Amino acid sequence: MARRSVIASAVALIAAAGLGYGASQFVESRSAAPAHEEEGAEHEEHGATDLVPLKLADAAAAGVSVVTPGRGGGADILLPGRVTLAANALAALGAPVSGTVERVHVSAGSNVAAGSPIATLRSADAASGRASLDAAGAGVRAAQAAASRDHRLFDAGVVARQDWEASQAAADKARADYRAAQAQVRAMGQPGADGVTVLRSPIAGVVTRIEAQVGGFLTQGALVAEVADQSRAEYVFDAPAAAARSIRLGQMIHVQTPDGQEAPATISAVAPGASGGNTATVRATPSSRTAPAGSVVSARVMTGASASSEGGGAIIVPSEAVQTVEGRPVVFVVEAGGFRAKPVTPGRVAAGSTEILRGLTGAERIAGKGAFLLKAELGKGEAGHED
Repeated sequence: MARRSVIASAVALIAAAGLGYGASQFVESRSAAPAHEEEGAEHEEHGATDLVPLKLADAAAAGVSVVTPGRGGGADILLPGRVTLAANALAALGAPVSGTVERVHVSAGSNVAAGSPIATLRSADAASGRASLDAAGAGVRAAQAAASRDHRLFDAGVVARQDWEASQAAADKARADYRAAQAQVRAMGQPGADGVTVLRSPIAGVVTRIEAQVGGFLTQGALVAEVADQSRAEYVFDAPAAAARSIRLGQMIHVQTPDGQEAPATISAVAPGASGGNTATVRATPSSRTAPAGSVVSARVMTGASASSEGGGAIIVPSEAVQTVEGRPVVFVVEAGGFRAKPVTPGRVAAGSTEILRGLTGAERIAGKGAFLLKAELGKGEAGHED
């Protein structure tokens, strides 16, 4: 009996101890729960961060380009084209006067700045023009002195008014003759008294052609050299006239260059019938450096507009601008603090471009090439918050 009593007491003691331990664990877990909930809330708050704090200069250095959405939508067509120099990117330097070439300062392929010497010319006509300018200057000084003297004599009552007025008219004519001589000398390239004039490049660029030779004689207007600014290039495409009506100004396209790369460009002009017949000319401005002038290129252009797009065509962005973050498609939009991942609803994909049905107005600036780097940076930030 005594033994049963001892066993019962031991069981009761063990049960009481177990109950106390469980209660203490329950209290600790309840007190720790708010802390875990706060940490979870903080994690969710950081996980919702969709801003990549990156300056535009740093983004460009990392290989992220900033573009503006274009307009388009519909079917895509393949356009053959070529790289040409833009307007005012090619300069032909002619001889302003007839003369003998004394020196050639450059050769084909030379890089020159605006105003750089191309050739030195000695001309009898230039010497005559400079002499005429000097004579006209002397005539102005003499006529002005005579007019001033007659003015004083008229005030003193020595000469008649018509004499003073005649000398004043002669001074005016002398000044007009001097201005004409000045203009003639400027047109000759500002030669010296010996008739030597230096012909200079009107633009910065590369000398693509040189016709002047030392000792050679150039007639007035003869070609001396051609200079091209290779950085000011544009694309010219031939498009069917019917399709050209669906191509919109400002539309973004992707051009296939000879090395197999894709280069973004923006439609800058559409001229139906400019090439004659049923062909239209489409011009596009490159967004970055492109192949040399004369290179053969092609481009796929989206034409028409989808049923969901408003007037002006659907919003079109480079396909690489659309990234997937946490299972949703986003586009990184430029803001004051960096690049923000903005959810979008993409539509059709063609010619390296993606149609955006919702999420953008078209006025934003977005990350194009290299947008995946922003996605990776955003992922790093979220991983850091999880840690």
